[in-house]
Amino acid sequence: MHETAVIDAPPEQVWAALRALDEVHLRLLPGYVLDSRMDGDIRYLTLPSGQVIRELIVTVDDEARRLAYSAVAGFQLPIQHHHASFQVFEEIGDRTRLVWITDVLPHPAAEGSRIRIVRALEVMRETLEQSVIR
Repeated sequence: MHETAVIDAPPEQVWAALRALDEVHLRLLPGYVLDSRMDGDIRYLTLPSGQVIRELIVTVDDEARRLAYSAVAGFQLPIQHHHASFQVFEEIGDRTRLVWITDVLPHPAAEGSRIRIVRALEVMRETLEQSVIR
């Protein structure tokens, strides 16, 4: 699945927030993620339910402003495989187009994932716009 948001914030700021791998709970999804921490290439996201999602950080490409990761444990949906990436693109007017691409198996789990991704992308957009430094 492929979801996009246009954010009223400079791409440098959006990338800096995505790039801060252990600050998801502060810079992207406050209230939806209570804590995030890194241990090597593994990121742990603690949700309000106490659930901990473990993600393998696959790629952090500062030149392309692209972050790729795979959720490897802790998700509630019946997912056997998960891989996702974010990419930041410059838009006119000091705005950003944030693209979030996610692949999941089995295919029927994709719709449940899409609902969560759309909501998370909206929260990220709101959070990033509120923290704009101009």
